[in-house]
Amino acid sequence: MGKEGVARQGSSSEQRAFWASAYDGRSYRDLPWFEPTPSAHVARAVSDAFLPAGASVLDVGCGAGSNVLFLARNGFDAHGIDLSPGAISAALERAREEKLSPGLRVGDALALEFPAARFDGLIDNGCFHTLPLASRATYAREVSRVLRPGGVLLLSWVAREHTTPWGPPHRPSLAEVTKVLERDFLFVRTEFHRGADGEGPSTYDARLVRRTRPQPPPR
Repeated sequence: MGKEGVARQGSSSEQRAFWASAYDGRSYRDLPWFEPTPSAHVARAVSDAFLPAGASVLDVGCGAGSNVLFLARNGFDAHGIDLSPGAISAALERAREEKLSPGLRVGDALALEFPAARFDGLIDNGCFHTLPLASRATYAREVSRVLRPGGVLLLSWVAREHTTPWGPPHRPSLAEVTKVLERDFLFVRTEFHRGADGEGPSTYDARLVRRTRPQPPPR
């Protein structure tokens, strides 16, 4: 479930410094957030064609690249960014081992270096809930900007219902996430998964579609 094990709040510069050093001096395989296989909700989105075959897809906060490699393996135009140079190095190493060539680069979810409407789909598997609260509106603007109208977003985050000390300091409610993203996205499916003790956090998985027309005003 992404990077929830060590996520923390703070300024963007603090976040950047933290993730820049997160991979130093240890194998990516030993990091608590590393998942060697694709996330279940990403695999489902491919199998039921919510992510259309061959689509261009960006994984924001891709870590060591398991979702990006899965997409590249299955014929997608797959891309990934992460604040951590170590994460991108690990993802590139794994891509070379599989003779795959996804687009991988160091990058910031709050300043995506891609043109408007560049992607058909976007994945966020544990990035959003690590952001400082004041940065979430910027995140919403950036992900909506780089998605084409009608493009899809797969968003997964640690839920407020996860109450153990392990995890991000702020665990968003569904209402909080909706407040940030609903102006530009339709929420077409949300699923809550209650984590068992010692077997991972309680999470939400959501499927969103980039609006093709403005959200209607209140009535």
